[in-house]
Amino acid sequence: MMSEEAKKGIQIALALAIVVAGARAGYILYQRHEDYVAAQKQQQAKSAGYSNADYYVTPKKLYPYDLKSAKQLTQQPVWVKEGYRYTYYPYDVARKRTDFGHEAGLLPPIDRLEIKDVVTDIPVGAGNRRQVMAVFEKEGKSYAVQIGFEAEGQFKIYSDEIFYVEDPHELYKHWPADVWQAVEQHEVKPGMDELQADFAVGMGVPDAGTSSDEKTVRYPNGGKPLVVIYQGEKATEIKPGT
Repeated sequence: MMSEEAKKGIQIALALAIVVAGARAGYILYQRHEDYVAAQKQQQAKSAGYSNADYYVTPKKLYPYDLKSAKQLTQQPVWVKEGYRYTYYPYDVARKRTDFGHEAGLLPPIDRLEIKDVVTDIPVGAGNRRQVMAVFEKEGKSYAVQIGFEAEGQFKIYSDEIFYVEDPHELYKHWPADVWQAVEQHEVKPGMDELQADFAVGMGVPDAGTSSDEKTVRYPNGGKPLVVIYQGEKATEIKPGT
């Protein structure tokens, strides 16, 4: 006959299997829901007849929910969505440790990265709260950038907000060649919209009280600050910031 310990072991294993299966089922349902919402938004844009083709672009998302699913980032190149926002650090591959004490820089706009691994690491003084780090190489050296965190077995991963997993040149291939040239040269030119400016010089911070008709946005631009004034969603004035 089976011992009580063996029975308890089987019960625990079954319970864990049910929890894992439930989590995966919930993730699949969530992913399908998000895809459905994106498709609905795209259809609404078509029905409304928006002239801006950007409204029809729906970038692919991975919806990672744990460490294993986050490793999908290693299966294709990724591109940084908002430049000069996310800090990256030196990473010791042999020790599998992030050097949180020395910032290596801020990821530049539309930077193409090959994610080599996704790991967890704990900064000094962070207690038991682990950070989820995406490991990549840059100029022959290894670095890591935070894409989420894990606490008490629960993960929060926001890589979908940090990276495109499709080439933005393909996603926005309807942009004119001169716009893409300005993006590659990290310049903002009159007539560009906010998304195009973000691609060129990274994240911007709107002034308080601005409206959609006239808007002033300040861009840190990796230490070369810019001020861009938009009218009717198009840049009309570009000047150095402070």
